[in-house]
Amino acid sequence: MIGILLFVPAQAAPFAAIVIDARTGETLYEKNADARLNPASLTKMMTLYITFQEIEAGRLSLDSKITVSKHAAGQPPSRLGLKPGQKIALRYLIRAAAVKSANDAATTIGEAIGGTEAAFAKRMTRTAKQLGMTNTTFRNANGLTAEGHLSSARDMTTLGRHLFYDFPQYYNIFSRRTADAGVAEVRNTNSRFLDAYEGADGIKTGYTGAAGFNLTASAQRGNKRIIATVFGGASTAARNAKMIELMDLGFGIAKNRVDEQKPVAPEAPTDALIASAEPEIDVPDAEGGSAKTLRISGAVSVSPRPKPRPSTPQVPDDIAIAMAESIEGALAEATAESAPEGTLDFQAEAIAAAPTDAETDAAVALALAEAPTEAPAGTLDAQAIALADDTLPEMPAEEATLDAEAVAVAEGTLPETGSDGTLDAQALVIADATPTDPLEDSPLAALKPPARPEDLPNNSPADAPVELAVAEPQPTPELVMTDAGEPLAEDIALADTTDALPEVTDVETVAGAANATPPPTELATAMITTPRKAPIFDSAEPALEEPAAEDQEVVVVMSTSGGRHFGVNVGNFPSRYDAERALLKTALAESATLNDGLRKISQKDGTWHANFMGLTEDQADLACRRLHARAIPCETLSP
Repeated sequence: MIGILLFVPAQAAPFAAIVIDARTGETLYEKNADARLNPASLTKMMTLYITFQEIEAGRLSLDSKITVSKHAAGQPPSRLGLKPGQKIALRYLIRAAAVKSANDAATTIGEAIGGTEAAFAKRMTRTAKQLGMTNTTFRNANGLTAEGHLSSARDMTTLGRHLFYDFPQYYNIFSRRTADAGVAEVRNTNSRFLDAYEGADGIKTGYTGAAGFNLTASAQRGNKRIIATVFGGASTAARNAKMIELMDLGFGIAKNRVDEQKPVAPEAPTDALIASAEPEIDVPDAEGGSAKTLRISGAVSVSPRPKPRPSTPQVPDDIAIAMAESIEGALAEATAESAPEGTLDFQAEAIAAAPTDAETDAAVALALAEAPTEAPAGTLDAQAIALADDTLPEMPAEEATLDAEAVAVAEGTLPETGSDGTLDAQALVIADATPTDPLEDSPLAALKPPARPEDLPNNSPADAPVELAVAEPQPTPELVMTDAGEPLAEDIALADTTDALPEVTDVETVAGAANATPPPTELATAMITTPRKAPIFDSAEPALEEPAAEDQEVVVVMSTSGGRHFGVNVGNFPSRYDAERALLKTALAESATLNDGLRKISQKDGTWHANFMGLTEDQADLACRRLHARAIPCETLSP
């Protein structure tokens, strides 16, 4: 009997692939894109995404010290070589997970954020749902094969797009060829593809026996950016060759100009939401997950005793007696007979009755009709009757009584003069009084503006009051006498001029002939000025001074270049339009350092060079460092 041995090769991992336009999310090519497969180390993209969320939320920083657990240190390769109890900065863990794809670093990050790796895996799954990754469930932070740890090519491409748009400040970590991970210098597992394909800048590789060789890659050429994912590659070389083919296909199909549609980033959960999460992963309708059914019974197990009825409060005896007396008094008032007319009780009842307007008018008319026509002289009743009958007796003014004053006021016959000290004299003073200004006796009187002709009624009649400004008192000039005892001619002219001024008092208002005033004093006469529109105080004439010698103007010719002989190049493009667009986008992205630069486009060998010129050496170096951090190409140009 002859035995035949058949060697069957190991079953290859299922293949899946997808290509999208990163600017719009449009699918350009797909094959088995929604098949749930093992993602391998592509899982670390989600671990890093949540880490960036925590940093942006302020709960972690790149310098946060993380303690390595025994579970994390015992993860299989690829490993950074962490030891249990070791403390390491978060920045080194990020570099190790992104560049070297270290499993121990990824697990340490997950435990630091979630408390346990299982709790962190549940958050990873929840975040995946928020990003629209409908075919993904996670069981760990590093991607090692586990039951239920599955994803799809479409979901991983979606995650890569969110990494690019949601955290551009950290995206450049995926394009580093090497990185310092604190305990060792690590090399990028994706270096071959990054070096082989023009414009490639990430993102992540993955490999397990169940998954095959996986890769999610991103590249930019011109204004196009393509993201593609390959699952189930047979080898690193085969995977990279397939990715190059898919990338070329994407750049060939993608439109040159499209409206960019950025994905919506989900909000990071708060500490309360994270703390309330259960450590187990419960995702309904997901492979490897579990669903819970809650049964609630509405049956009443205990019959509660009804609340007692409220008791009627007892009224104290003294309050009850007072209430009874008030009720009896009200009944007695309601049933009492009306008081006789003409009595005070009758009048009080009439007032309490509060009649309407018509009733009030009738009552008033009746009361006037029935009012007595006679009363003893000298009483208030007699005066009231006199007022009502308009027969107030005429009293002579000399008696100086209130009745006399009232009669005079009523008839408009107040005498023009009266004895000093009588009411008549006081009334005449009040009638002839001219309003005065409260400031006329104040030192501030000099600040009052003079009257203007247009402000006077009827175009300023001759007898209208004239407002005069009282200036600050000046000493009266003394006359200088000659030897013969005669004043000088100049002083005589000054005295004549002073006498010629109109006679007024030092009061601001001159009322006219009816209000005679005493002769003016020499001081008041000297202070009178003619009303005018000009300011009260004449401006002082400045003394003429010799013009100061003009300072000599010194012209210094200086260079304005300031050492701005450096520049930066942000790319070479096939057309002038692409170069101008790149300059504009770069200027907007890095206005802090390139604001003083001059945008300049030069053509050489059929290629358009996009440059920023007129920078200092420090500005050029700083601009390139900041642009490299944003994954924007930049090269310093020196003179």
